[in-house]
Amino acid sequence: MVWLWLREGASYWYGIIGSLILVLYGVIPTLQSFPSFGRVYAAYGGVFIILAVLWGWGIDKKTPDFYDWLGCVICLIGVSVMLWAPRS
Repeated sequence: MVWLWLREGASYWYGIIGSLILVLYGVIPTLQSFPSFGRVYAAYGGVFIILAVLWGWGIDKKTPDFYDWLGCVICLIGVSVMLWAPRS
């Protein structure tokens, strides 16, 4: 939303709301119960990739192709391995 405000001339409300969402994006990982912040942050990055593809599809009207979806699936698999792989 900040992009739309600064780059495409959207209302300043887009900038305010987008900035608040970005602050929440930075706070939410700290509320997770996993013992390793690095894993949580890496998993969060994988989820961000998927949300970016969905944003492009829903808001920017750029239909994802096969490779976009394949990349999302690979990210979800990677996130799952990082978070839930059995460790001692």
